Amino acid sequence: MTEIDPRQRRNRLMLLGLFALFFVPIALAMLLNAAGVRPAPDRARGELLQPPADLRTLVPTLADGRAYRWNPAQRTWRIVALAPADCGAPCARAAQGLDVAWELFGKDARRVDVLWMCASTTCTPPPATARITTLRTLRDTPALRALAPTGTPAAGVPVLVIDPNGFVVLRYAAGFDPAHLRTDLARLLKTR
Repeated sequence: MTEIDPRQRRNRLMLLGLFALFFVPIALAMLLNAAGVRPAPDRARGELLQPPADLRTLVPTLADGRAYRWNPAQRTWRIVALAPADCGAPCARAAQGLDVAWELFGKDARRVDVLWMCASTTCTPPPATARITTLRTLRDTPALRALAPTGTPAAGVPVLVIDPNGFVVLRYAAGFDPAHLRTDLARLLKTR
């Protein structure tokens, strides 16, 4: 019997190591799949409306009296903040969260209109929304306000997400986490 050269032994071990590095993860994945272990699917953090609320026939009015049309050809998504009258600190927190979420959309931010709907005619969006270039102020629209999540505290700002065609697809209760809104809408912006 001939003795194996140490370099040959090292080369064989390296070949076996590369083989294991490639095939062991595949075998492990197949074993986990056969056992029924699967990662949880990505889910929306907001409340997904099934079926989505159809607002295509609704034409909200901007604070200056002009109509705000859905215009599906522009592929614009909408975040509607349903601010109550004299909201104060909760409105300021919600506005800051919306500003951060909108900024984090990056190049897609121009495809997202932020609509601040006031419950009173003297209401204006908080200063934290000043950097949102797509911000529009809406007059109170009962049909939109009726879509707020049930159990919404009076001193909070619930939010709706409306697709380019005018369907409400997601809603968030007052006190929502802006990171969840950003994550959900970023995923929707990629798909359409």
